[in-house]
Order: sequence, then C-alpha cells, then structure tokens
Amino acid sequence: MKYFYKIVVLLSITFFCNKNYSQVMAQKLEWITIKSVNLRCWICKEKLEQYMQKENMSNFEHGIAQTKFNLFSAELRVQYYPDRISPEDIRIIMNNAGFDADTTKATESSYKKLPFLCKRAEDGGGQTKGKPCHVEPE
Repeated sequence: MKYFYKIVVLLSITFFCNKNYSQVMAQKLEWITIKSVNLRCWICKEKLEQYMQKENMSNFEHGIAQTKFNLFSAELRVQYYPDRISPEDIRIIMNNAGFDADTTKATESSYKKLPFLCKRAEDGGGQTKGKPCHVEPE
C-alpha cells in the first residue's frame, strides 16, 4: 500500500507538469506590421534592434519572439506573445527609441538623438540622392 501512494503522487505530479508544459508550448504567437517613415537604413535598423532587445529583455519577459525589417518599404514585422506584450507596447518601444510607429510619433528627446539618416524626410533626414541606404552595407 505504501508504494501505491508513492506511485499515485508521482503520476499526479507528472500529469500536472505535462499539462502546464503543454499549455506553455501551445501559446500562439501573433504578427503585427508597423510602418515607420524614419526606418529606412541599416543604421536605423541597428539602433532600433538594440533598443528593442534591451526593452524586451528587461521589461516584457521576452514578449517579442522575432523581428523582420523591410527597409525599402519602411516596415517592421514583429512576432510576439500576446499574453506578454501588446501591439501598443511595441509601438511605444519604437517611439521611445526615436522612431514613428504607424500614426504615433517618436518621443522628441529620443528622436533628437537619432543620426541624421534616421530623421524624417520633412526634417531633412533620410538618404542622400543617389546613395540608397536600405541596401545592406558590404
């Protein structure tokens, strides 16, 4: 009888651990595409990646799974865990890094710190004529 209780306890623990593990594994990742008028070059991409990685690691419990940049069309695709971070949080991260995100504007203090290439076209920033900056440097 003594072994019977041990077996029941072990089976119960195994059942509950597997149930929790399967719930974690079943989390559905979602994608969002965000337009940013001042995200058009490799320098901008690196600045935003560094900031997003720092924020993701410290504040959002690794809510961002991956990012994909399309510098030619000034878009960022983000795959994220919706139970850890929201699309609005992602836009706020971008704004705090100095980048516009859809209809929300970058915070002024962060925007001022960006390199000239990463500024909005109406502020005189962006690529110079004949020198595309959306192409990966060699």
